[in-house]
Amino acid sequence: MPGTLAPPRPVETADEQRSRETAELVAAVVAGDHGAWGRLVDRFNGLLWWIARAHRLEADDAADVVQTTWLKFVQSVDRLREPERAGAWLATTARRECLRTLRQQGRQVPTDDETVLEPPGASAPLPEDEVLRSERDAVLWQAVEQLPGRGGRLMRMLLSDPAPSYEEVSEALGMPIGSIGPTRARCLERLRRSAGVAALLPELAGPAMVLT
Repeated sequence: MPGTLAPPRPVETADEQRSRETAELVAAVVAGDHGAWGRLVDRFNGLLWWIARAHRLEADDAADVVQTTWLKFVQSVDRLREPERAGAWLATTARRECLRTLRQQGRQVPTDDETVLEPPGASAPLPEDEVLRSERDAVLWQAVEQLPGRGGRLMRMLLSDPAPSYEEVSEALGMPIGSIGPTRARCLERLRRSAGVAALLPELAGPAMVLT
């Protein structure tokens, strides 16, 4: 009918946008776009290193895991059935490589053990105008690191930059997607009750505290 307006397109969620962009990058990589390969590595390399460190691998072993994961991805990229899930594919592969490395070394495979990670940029020199923010960040990271077991690892992963999708978190931690939200909520409640957070970050200690 003349004059009829087309229905508005649904608003794309952050996860949907991330999946679309990932699929586009994978397609470009398959087509031989070296720039797209660099952007794909930039997007997911930090996630792979996080997974390796979460399994407490030595630096050389962690580097081998990351390198092997990317090598397997290169060998499989043109056969991915769901290119938008490349991040989940990489996370699963990295986790399996970590477990394989631990078994070869005869070490115990971690489950819900606590993993202490340095906050991003902890060793970088800070300008004077960022000292206060650094102190506030340090308090928050310290509180996060004191969260027990899987909850602590989950929050450190969700606070990374860029934050991974729930699907990537699920693959990296071996955690059902449906349990991520409730676990996150329990961890946020524990952070609200943290004495350090309440003392230095009063605006984060109340009900309005939101970490995205």
